[in-house]
Amino acid sequence: MYYTSTRDTNIKLSSTEVIKQGISSDGGLFMPIELAKVDYKKLIGLSYPEIAAAILAPYLTDYNNLTEIARAAYSQANFPDGAAHVKQVTDKISVLELYHGPTSAFKDMALQIMPRLLLKSFEITQEKRRALILVATSGDTGKAALEGCKNLENINALVFYPKDGVSKIQELQMTTQDGANLEVCAVEGNFDDCQTGVKKIFADKNIQEELENAGVFFSSANSINFGRLIPQVIYYYFAYLKMLEQGEIRAGELIDITVPTGNFGNILAAYFAKKMGLPIANLICASNINNILTDFLNTGVYDTRRKFIQSISPSMDILISSNLERLLYLLFGAEKNIKYMRDLKDTGKFELSADDKIDMIGDFCDEQSTRAIVKKVFEDYKYLIDTHTAVAFNCAEKFAGKNKMLVVSTASAYKFSRDVYYSLTGIDCDDSLEKLYELTGVKIPQNLDWLDKKRVRFESSVEVDKMGEYVREYLRRL
Repeated sequence: MYYTSTRDTNIKLSSTEVIKQGISSDGGLFMPIELAKVDYKKLIGLSYPEIAAAILAPYLTDYNNLTEIARAAYSQANFPDGAAHVKQVTDKISVLELYHGPTSAFKDMALQIMPRLLLKSFEITQEKRRALILVATSGDTGKAALEGCKNLENINALVFYPKDGVSKIQELQMTTQDGANLEVCAVEGNFDDCQTGVKKIFADKNIQEELENAGVFFSSANSINFGRLIPQVIYYYFAYLKMLEQGEIRAGELIDITVPTGNFGNILAAYFAKKMGLPIANLICASNINNILTDFLNTGVYDTRRKFIQSISPSMDILISSNLERLLYLLFGAEKNIKYMRDLKDTGKFELSADDKIDMIGDFCDEQSTRAIVKKVFEDYKYLIDTHTAVAFNCAEKFAGKNKMLVVSTASAYKFSRDVYYSLTGIDCDDSLEKLYELTGVKIPQNLDWLDKKRVRFESSVEVDKMGEYVREYLRRL
């Protein structure tokens, strides 16, 4: 399989080169020449690592040991309770739990395997330089990337996160992270500022020259890297097979999927799965109060010129959804995508042509409704969800119809324990981890317990326009 750029179809790279590079030099994102077809029926009875290898194989044709890599990534040490779970909550709604990994968030599902793929690409391409993985995070990707890259040879990771834009638990997860090859820095801005800053650093020719002199190259662990995105397709196949195994659906029966969405990678992976042959009918893109994607899917206008709101579902507080570009390219081609991206850069908005349609439902959930659904789901079904899953569950209830609905649960409720506890009780408290456990009896994930007792290693913060300088300073320390 070869890859091209969403902005230049003359580019033709192998999978190892794409995973190493992360983002195209023209600012576009890498896409496979075509989406592979994978018959879910041939995966029945396979383990999660075996399903993973089968999904990845048509895309990562440079690799010959994908099953071995997948078994290491999705081992019992990383996922003691299994990589993913499907729980039927109502007659119509099942939940895909993706938070049973080392950081209690769905990003582990891709970021336990992506660094291993990167290391293997070094071997295949005989790469002698070190990789510096730059990460912009709205909360979960940062910790998952740090954990996935911890103490790996020839890889360093530098994470930028929005100061005051993540939960206290998310911040502690990052700032207390161990690993000599890792660095974390807060940014005086929001996630969009972090993401834009990282993209500018990737394109900065002066920094690129310094990298070359230091024997280092940039890569990415965000879902702009195809090696981060494609593993997310795996769990949609797994979920369908699990629903089939549990008797929730019959073979070939269509299901609907609701995904809490910020940067558009998770729902794009579901779209890929649908196009690859998984029986999916409707995809519901669930946004929080920063409902730019809802407006876009309903009107065809993507307008970032709006107030950025810090919400109780902070991992979705995003106005520039990078992976949307991949969908635009897939549906409408490079020429139209280039126009839309140029309009977005020049004016802060773009509008789809009258004949350009996207087959996806957009809906959103405000703050009051998010809190209400956390309480309702626990009181009615004795099932504890976080604020991001609540956004999706709220939207799913509106569209649940003749098809079984799968809601994607992206994080443990304990990562956002303060807001979850407040939603359940109306009481705001600092020791919300213990209080939430006392109230619900749901076990606190081991990686979050005692987190506040760990030593904070990283306390740096920078203005947005100083992110490049921070990278330069970090390079000098490598």
